[in-house]
Amino acid sequence: MSTATAVRPPVQKFVRKQPPLPLRLVMGAMVYGIGAPLMWALEKTGRAERLFARRTARQRKTFEEKNPFRDYVPGKQDVFVATYAKSGTNWMMQIAHQLIWHGMGEFEHIHSVVPWPDTQVMGPGMMRHYAIPLRDARDWETSPERKRVIKTHFDWELLPYSPDARYIMVIRDPKDIFVSSYFFLKDGILGPAMPSVDTWYKLFTSGGVMIGGPWAANTAGYWAQRHRPNVLIVSFKSMKRDLKGTVRKVAKFLEIEAPESLIDTVCEKSSFEYMKGIDHKFRVGKVIPWRKEGAMMRKGTQGGSSELLSREQQREMDRYFMTELKRLGSDFPYEEFGDLA
Repeated sequence: MSTATAVRPPVQKFVRKQPPLPLRLVMGAMVYGIGAPLMWALEKTGRAERLFARRTARQRKTFEEKNPFRDYVPGKQDVFVATYAKSGTNWMMQIAHQLIWHGMGEFEHIHSVVPWPDTQVMGPGMMRHYAIPLRDARDWETSPERKRVIKTHFDWELLPYSPDARYIMVIRDPKDIFVSSYFFLKDGILGPAMPSVDTWYKLFTSGGVMIGGPWAANTAGYWAQRHRPNVLIVSFKSMKRDLKGTVRKVAKFLEIEAPESLIDTVCEKSSFEYMKGIDHKFRVGKVIPWRKEGAMMRKGTQGGSSELLSREQQREMDRYFMTELKRLGSDFPYEEFGDLA
């Protein structure tokens, strides 16, 4: 009498899709026909900060009420790459993914293999097919290390915690985030509806522009978890200074036996030059039909905030965020992660 053998169902390939053309045309019309003049009017009347503050508050409430991680229990296969937006997210995802796949992690787009559950509550019409759903991201079952990367920009308080999972947090100088986020949104999404640099500065230092809220609160929350054995805090500054050392540290953290040949391969595939060459595999896509796609890898620099900020603005931003961290009761070593002006 024969016994049936359980057969694992094949992994289904996720096909990323652009939002429907009619939706993108509407988005373009809103940006050019409504967004640009509206932003001009808001700036002239000094109401931009108030509008963005309300938007951020609504977004935070949505994240809390409809948290896509609410019923998810992480397992030993899960490696969360958690960052404040524009803090080296794709860079760390590439490092972790290549280590997990022993330098052979191929993909048509990073989000064909890396789930980003945040997108479920970030305007589902535009983001519905942007990243592979968490339930479908099963390539880890055939990976050499039987692990997978999960991306998130959520604060620590909104993440599902399990001692079995791993959490890698990348923290970057907020002045550099300011510059990177400005060009990313202007070139890739908002175009003429992008606020002026001065308005963006006011918004950024009031915590009303990026996913989830203020940088200081996000950083303080991540930093407070640094003593957990399954949490690794990495500075963008140290990644720029010593990529090979960073790759070794991540490999050790993920308990991956990585010979020097693998470290070299991962470093090569995680270099700015290599990732810039495959930038299309990380881009958001063509949000506005008649605009070219904005680049994801622009400069990837550390300490380049003078591109948009005066020396006094840099100093002011440093003072502001250090004061905020202190107000939150955080002992985060700000000067170690950034470059004081």
